[in-house]
Amino acid sequence: MKIRTYAVTAFTAIALLVGQTSFAQYDKSAEADKTIVETAIATEDLSTLVAAVKAADLVEALSSEGPFTVFAPTNDAFNALPEGTVATLLKSENKQMLAGILTYHVVEGNVKAADVLKLIGDNDGEANVKTLAGQTLTFWTKYDKVYVRDVNGNDAEVIMPNVETSNGTVHVINKVLMPKK
Repeated sequence: MKIRTYAVTAFTAIALLVGQTSFAQYDKSAEADKTIVETAIATEDLSTLVAAVKAADLVEALSSEGPFTVFAPTNDAFNALPEGTVATLLKSENKQMLAGILTYHVVEGNVKAADVLKLIGDNDGEANVKTLAGQTLTFWTKYDKVYVRDVNGNDAEVIMPNVETSNGTVHVINKVLMPKK
């Protein structure tokens, strides 16, 4: 019970800190009747992710019943990639590579912030979760913030947790996670 209380408190604090970003006026509960894809489409700061999902032909999969948990990189996260990376990935000949990167951001099931924090607490401060791409993400906390580490050692911060959708949950992150090639 203590872990769940801590989880709610920590993620509430993170959500309040998000008030300084463009997500400040975003009503997370308003998306509960939309799919993950419809929610992303309705969120201006996820437009690059939407373009990537369309280019990788993952719209139907991420609109299916699920449930799925998506760690959704913002437009700024995609813009931080080396110049030309997004344009290259969006080309039709790179569809398989793009799909691999995107499915690396997806976990099967409806994983809430409290679940992530419980896993971290139960596993000595770090929790590993297998993605739909078949590789692992590592979750950890620092200063009441939750981070996701990819297999290459790059960390992304969860900047908006628990966006509920009709087929799962979206946690918005500030970096693009990359699987091993």
